[in-house]
Parts: sequence; C-alpha cells; structure tokens
Amino acid sequence: MKHILLAAAVLLAAPVFAQDVDLDKLLEQETKKEEKKGPEVVLATFKTTRISNGHSVENLPAGVLDFKIQHRFGKLNSGIKEMFGLDQAFIRLGLDYGITNKLMVGIGRTSYQKQLDGFVKYKFLEQKSSGMPVSVAVVAAGMIRTDDYAASLPYKPNFTDRMAYTMQLLVARKFTEGLSLQLMPTFTHYNIVPTSTDPNDIISLGAGGRFKLTKSTSLNVEYYYNLSDYKFANTRNSLAIGFDIETGGHVFQLIFTNGQGIAEKPFLTETTGNFFGGDIHFGFNISRVFQIGGKKKSKPPKW
Repeated sequence: MKHILLAAAVLLAAPVFAQDVDLDKLLEQETKKEEKKGPEVVLATFKTTRISNGHSVENLPAGVLDFKIQHRFGKLNSGIKEMFGLDQAFIRLGLDYGITNKLMVGIGRTSYQKQLDGFVKYKFLEQKSSGMPVSVAVVAAGMIRTDDYAASLPYKPNFTDRMAYTMQLLVARKFTEGLSLQLMPTFTHYNIVPTSTDPNDIISLGAGGRFKLTKSTSLNVEYYYNLSDYKFANTRNSLAIGFDIETGGHVFQLIFTNGQGIAEKPFLTETTGNFFGGDIHFGFNISRVFQIGGKKKSKPPKW
C-alpha cells in the first residue's frame, strides 16, 4: 500500500516539476547524444535567445516553449510629470518554440504601433572545442503595423503596404567562460516608406557582447550602426546596455536603450533618441520556458 501511495504522489507531482525547464542542461544532454565522438560543442554563448533587443545566436532546445514579456518605458529624462517614463509603457507578448535544436520560430504582438511580428531562426554552424571557431545562425522576420497611422497619409495603405521584413546573419564566438561576442549584419525592407526621400532598404551593421559577472548574472551591450545612405532621416543608431539575471526557469533582462521599439523594425530603423543626451528608455525582458514536447528526462539548462 505504501508503494502505491508513493507512486501516486510521484505521478501527481510530475506535472509541477515539469514546468521548470533548465535550458542549458536540456540542450547539453541533447548535444551529447548527437556528439558522441569528436570535438565538443561550445554551449551557452549567451544567456538567452536575445542579447537585449536583438537576437543572439542561441536557440531553444527542441520541444521547449519560451513565453516572453517585454516592456519599454518612456524616456528617463521626461521628468517627474511622466514618472521618468513609467507613464509611457509599451509591451510585447511573444511565444518562441524550438522545433529542433537548430530551428526555432516565434510570434509576437507589440502595443507600439500595434505591431504583429513573426520570425524563423536557423543555426547551421556550432562552435566547437576544436575545428569550428564560431556559431552561425540566420534570422528571417516579418512585421505588420496595424495602428491607424493612415490618417496622416495621402492614401489608404493596404495590407502589404503595412509590412516590413528583416534578414540577419548572426556570427558569434565564446572566447572564454566570461566573454562572448557577436556580429549581426542586417537588412530591413519596407514595402512603403514614410516619405519619397526615405530608402526602402536599410542596411545595419550590428555588434554585441556578453560579459559574465557571476554565475547567474551578466552585462550585455548591443549596438547597430545604420549605413548613412540606407537610413531614415532624423534617426539614430540603436544602442542597448543591459543585465541578465537567471533564476531557474526564468531569465530576467534589465535594459537601457535609446529606442522604445521592441520588435526588429522599430528598434533597428526608427530609433530617434540620443542615448548620451539623456534619451534613455528603461525596459525589461522576462523569459519563462516550458518543456511541452520531446522527452522530459531533464531539468532546464542554465544558459
């Protein structure tokens, strides 16, 4: 009878414990199965799938769902009347899913411009202890603006007029346990631009890094330089400085950036704030991961 009660208790408790997914350990187990021979794959280049605003080279393990909550507030220099930007918040809710260890997809909705977005990320090269020096991934994203901005236009935009697309190549290397760097050449295309003098195609050269502070915290820096002939007038390059805090199945990112956009299109191409002039937006990303597919034999990895 005692054995029956014990077995029942274990079965009842299993769904509870299955909620916390340790991503690093899960990915490490899957990698060891695939890499029984030869050089080892270098893991945890970054703590999560985002550096700050933009994508990192990291992917979710197969069968793992990541629920992201992202906030960006107004400018810190807006004063006490606006509670230093807290009265001007925008939010993005997103769902990312690992189809395989190398392929993930995501969708999201942002209150900023009432934007819907989706992306596909494929990691086709992995850094190894010997041989392959870098990890490489590609990201393809699409966005549609659904707010009523047409009132300021001389025509009524249709569905495709509201769309934009972004393509990125992510090249990253983990130099030591405490230092990882990434390059992100990026191409963004607008079907329709605000004025006739604005380019439809915008080219950005991005760079980012992670500097590990403790076992569960890190400092992140991310910068995108828009080529002068391929940028909108009166816009600035996107800069973000943030901190990652990892607690079990959660990754909490604190971010200071010069743009209020969250998805690719607005933060890459529509940022107008002068970071060093005080136009700083505080924000945060909360990542909560769940194992919903595949084998549930392990706790989540710590990135």
